[in-house]
Amino acid sequence: MNWEEFESKAQSCHACGLSSGRTNVVIGRGSKNQGRILFVGEGPGENEDRQGLPFVGQAGRLLDLALGALEFSPDDYYIANVVKCRPPQNREPSEEECEMCLPLLRHQFILLKPRIVVCLGSVAARNLLSKDARITAVRGEWVRKGNTLFTATYHPAALLRDESKKADFYYDLKKVRDTAAEIFKTEN
Repeated sequence: MNWEEFESKAQSCHACGLSSGRTNVVIGRGSKNQGRILFVGEGPGENEDRQGLPFVGQAGRLLDLALGALEFSPDDYYIANVVKCRPPQNREPSEEECEMCLPLLRHQFILLKPRIVVCLGSVAARNLLSKDARITAVRGEWVRKGNTLFTATYHPAALLRDESKKADFYYDLKKVRDTAAEIFKTEN
């Protein structure tokens, strides 16, 4: 399945009840040319649903600011979510909703072939690392699955609610940047 086929499939998805309230299916943004780093959040909010792109609200601006400050190349990453449709009132997606949407994220993974996956927040960590993952316990740690390294950090929205997490978030992204530089250097 290529990107065009995948996006068509995602746009027509009605696997769970979230599809009935969406304005747009929020697939992703960033480099589709096998982006080496995949950032995964939980699900779209109001701004994302309206624009059809992930992380375009306040939390997204904070993520973009951190990635820019750490000199991540936009060619090296792609940003997606576990669920592709906005949960009502921006609530956390249910386990069932996540399960229904994970096949779409798996297709994105297959198309991107990322070397690093960064779980942004506990919903992504629980769905990609371990069902009982707690963000405070797993953040900043590396887990190898096949040829891909997984890690987790706080969701940028958590930083808007608790600024004391900003230093840890920045440090975690710095580790991602440095690890990516080492991996990409050996692959080029």
